[in-house]
Amino acid sequence: MALAKVYTRAQVGISAPLVEVEVHLSAGLPAFQLVGLPEAAVRESKERVRSALLNLGFNFPMSRITVNLAPADLPKEGGRYDLAIAVGILAASQQIPDDLLEQWEFIGELALSGDLRKVKGILPVAIACQASQRKLCLAKQSLSEAVLVSSLELAAAGNLLEVCQLLTGQLPLFDHQCYQPEPREELLSLDLIDVKGQFQAKRALEIAAAGSHHLLMSGSPGSGKSMLAARLAGLLPPLNEAECIESAAIYSVAGLDTEQVCAGIRPFRSPHHTASAVSLVGGGSYPQPGEISLAHNGVLFLDEVVEFSRAVLEVLREPLEAGKIHISRAAQKVSFPARFQLIAAMNPCPCGYALDASGQCRCTPDQIKRYQSKLSGPLLDRIDLHIQVNPIPPVELLAIERVADQESSLQIAQRVKASVNTQLARQGCRNAHLEGELLTKICALDDGLRDLLATAATKMRLSARSCNRVLKVSRSIADLELSEHIKRQHLLEALSYRQVSAITPGY
Repeated sequence: MALAKVYTRAQVGISAPLVEVEVHLSAGLPAFQLVGLPEAAVRESKERVRSALLNLGFNFPMSRITVNLAPADLPKEGGRYDLAIAVGILAASQQIPDDLLEQWEFIGELALSGDLRKVKGILPVAIACQASQRKLCLAKQSLSEAVLVSSLELAAAGNLLEVCQLLTGQLPLFDHQCYQPEPREELLSLDLIDVKGQFQAKRALEIAAAGSHHLLMSGSPGSGKSMLAARLAGLLPPLNEAECIESAAIYSVAGLDTEQVCAGIRPFRSPHHTASAVSLVGGGSYPQPGEISLAHNGVLFLDEVVEFSRAVLEVLREPLEAGKIHISRAAQKVSFPARFQLIAAMNPCPCGYALDASGQCRCTPDQIKRYQSKLSGPLLDRIDLHIQVNPIPPVELLAIERVADQESSLQIAQRVKASVNTQLARQGCRNAHLEGELLTKICALDDGLRDLLATAATKMRLSARSCNRVLKVSRSIADLELSEHIKRQHLLEALSYRQVSAITPGY
């Protein structure tokens, strides 16, 4: 036959729309025409495919070759179409049978030798391929991502010859049960027991972990804010199967290693304060996920948060509420999930000692106000917990024993896990994500507590959003104590974490 059709997948955000690769051989002067809105890397596939076929001993047709990537109005980028184009040329020139092409999708980049290379975005391809009830042929290096879709029939090939063996029935399908990931070094465990003192900060960290609440820590340099934030990951429950696939899909699209996410370890992203707004929320001509999407189902830690430009911080406001980010560009409009837990740390003033009783602060009130103005009121309003991390005097610090009266991360994580299981069984989501009628039902207060909250909200000038967040934090505190109802002590403790003026003087 002079016409062949092969199926593959493009990449648009974290989705993988179907692309039909149509190859037609016709009479005329030898030429290789590639159409269908290909960008530079796709147009260069002509040379990779030609060299791969010749180096493997196939005949490269000396005729006019037209390759159409349909739909024609979908931009195509990258080397992901190489394998499908090569298979289409071989089928159109009758060098391989075309009987099974309708059942398969092909994706992979070709080396000049004919070997297959891994491309990014394999997991969304595998999910979409399984939904279309086709089988997937891909490079062996991509198996660690594709095997997450357990019901998908796979064939892993090392080169184009093995793909041809697949189409002639000589290459067996991949057995998911036989897959064993390569051994990796265990991550260094960071334990809260290493942080001496700071019991209030540890308590706030436990509440944040239990309810997936956002947390702002303010304190002098060296008080332990970064140490505490780095140990939050050890308190969080592992990713479940659905969360693992979501996070791995984002990492796959970004071209990052998915090994830790596939192992159930929650993402922990810590961008430098010089990061731009685009690097934080994502973007580009062909939009890619930013740090907030890479932190989906995990933690986004902003150290020295006031050193970020105010414009960069303001882009966090909508994702903190919606749990996703919409990116609009001339070429594409895509949405990325961004339900992350924000942990921020800051100094109270430029020199860092405004809250220190030592009297070392050299900043004027105007300097402090200007320094803190980078954190706008609407952004602070979206952060559930505000705590002050006071430095421990060296005499007391040296006197504290490492394990005396302190709990390990494992002990706290067990309470957090029990609390999370309670939340998921009761409402199907974490407390921080409660909205509408569900929030009213789950966080119901009796008349006395309702009056207490109203009085506190008036005196502390809390917004309606802040009151809702106080209720959510109260519910998390109650869940940690396995209490069915929110009690007075739970509400009072939650209110104590909304005293912004105690954290940022002059706010």
